[in-house]
Formats: sequence, C-alpha cells, structure tokens
Amino acid sequence: MEQLTAAAVKQRALGLGFDLCGIAPAENHPELEFFREWLAHGYAGEMGYLARSADQRADVRRVLPSARTVIVTATVYNTDRPYSIECADGAQAQIARYAWGDDYHDVIGRRLDALIGWMRETSSEPFDARAYVDTGPVQERVYAQYAGIGWIGKNTCVINPERGSWIFLSEIICSLALGIDSPAFDRCGTCTLCIEACPTQALVAPGVLDSTRCISYLTIELKGDIQAPFGPAIGSHVYGCDICQEVCPWNAAPVTSDDPAWQPRPDWDGVAVRALSERTDDELRTSLRGSAMHRAKIAGLRRNIAVALANVDSAGAPGATRPARAV
Repeated sequence: MEQLTAAAVKQRALGLGFDLCGIAPAENHPELEFFREWLAHGYAGEMGYLARSADQRADVRRVLPSARTVIVTATVYNTDRPYSIECADGAQAQIARYAWGDDYHDVIGRRLDALIGWMRETSSEPFDARAYVDTGPVQERVYAQYAGIGWIGKNTCVINPERGSWIFLSEIICSLALGIDSPAFDRCGTCTLCIEACPTQALVAPGVLDSTRCISYLTIELKGDIQAPFGPAIGSHVYGCDICQEVCPWNAAPVTSDDPAWQPRPDWDGVAVRALSERTDDELRTSLRGSAMHRAKIAGLRRNIAVALANVDSAGAPGATRPARAV
C-alpha cells in the first residue's frame, strides 16, 4: 500500500486501454452554469432526464459530497473507414461511428471498474469513488477540459489536439486529493466549418447545440415521428450523425484504433439502406445485441430506416447524394 499519485493513476489507465487520462479539480467551474441556460431554451427536447438531474449536474460534489478530484479518461474509437461525407454511394446507410462496434458503456465501464479496483488495492488512504460512462449526472466535457483532455469545440465535442474528437469520455469522481492538470484552451480559432456543414442547422451558435434539430437526437432520442423539414435533411442516416466532426480540421488526419471492441460489426459495415429495410425484426434484434444502437430500439430504427429509404428513393440512388438542408 502506498500513497496514490496522479502519475501512477494515469499510467495504470493507459495500461487498461484508455488513450488519455487527466485529472480535474472537483470545483464549481464557470462553464457548468451554461447548462441551465441551455435547458431554458428548450434545446434538450424530449430528454427530460437532463432537467430532472440539473441540480446534480451543476457540481459533482452534489453527486459525491466528498469529491475532491475528477479523473477523466478518453478512449479513441475511430476506425479505418471513410467518412460519411466521402461516401460516393448515396444508398449506403450512415451510422454514427461510435456505434459500429460493441456498446462502449459496457466495455469502458469494465475498464473503469478495473481502474478503481487497482486504486483501492494500491492506495494507503481509503477513498470514495463513483464512475460514469456517459450515464451519470456529470457534465463530463467541462471536466475533460479542466483535466487537459481537450477543449469543447464549436461542434460541442471535446477536441484533443493530437487525437481529434473521436473519443469516448468517462470519469471517476473521487475523494482523493490527486495532482490536477492544466486546463485545455480553445484552439478552434475562426473556423466555423462544423456550423456551416450541419444539414439541419442544429449548431445555432458556436458551442451551442439545439438537440431538437440534431440528426443524432432525431434518430436516437426522439420517440415520435420525424417531422418536416428534418426528414429530407437526414439523408441516409439511420442512427446518429458525424458530419460536424468529419469536417473538423482537427479530424483531417485522424488517429485510428485497432481495439477489437470498436471495429465495425459486419451487419453495419457499409450496409445499404434497402438491405436494412429488408431485415426482419429478429435479424435487427440480433444485430443490436451488445451494441450501443439498442438505445433506439427496433421501432425507432425501423422509423429511421423508412425515412432514409424514402430519401434514397427520391434521390434516385445509387449515386452520390447530399441531404437537403432543413430551413
């Protein structure tokens, strides 16, 4: 048993499969206050759980009162496949890159558990800890910025200067007084490519996302029908969207991962929209097993496929198409 250091935690995190690890102070950072303003504008849409947990999201010490630091990890999930904006086949189904492989909640959750387990075995000081993988009431992007992982870009994603934005974030809130990192600073400059490229104009200002217009929200979180003018703007996207990340200059020469967990499953790899529409519910259910895509459920995925198929048919695909912009 020994006194646990920030350097030791980071070294162990990298050994467990994380690509980056930084430590932020568990403090009332000014950026945390933006969340309530964002909610007040109605940008959360049907995601009512965000408003219900707003008090906790305002400060991690409301989640863990003894919290002194937040250990933030980042895991590259990008794999060696062309971007959707580079796809010449307008009939190909577009699926958000993070969902191609295994469910990141499960994979990264196990790695976080292993990291906490090692910390408890190593530390001479008992401590409290809570771990989250995109599930807890934590504004993880703010803490990632203060942990030096990256800055929050105009597309609202955390951007690391060496690895871009294709990263899963996860965190351990703990009561240990570990050494903290210097915050990352904004390096977007005057670039507005992500704002200009969004087919549904969901980025209403730099760093401000109106989720109700976002293709990811429309194809994953929305429970009802996808209303005009968003249907045509979705193009052939059947689950999520990566366009605002694909056009980012920091992702122009992307780092890729060879981790088997993130490699595209054959059922989703380059599949045509029409082929998806012809699969039975049982076939789709099998494909969704152990995947982050199960969040949309069969009904939601069927809805998305129907919208995408209508767009493909109206565009006369196969062939290159660009989704119509929503107005």
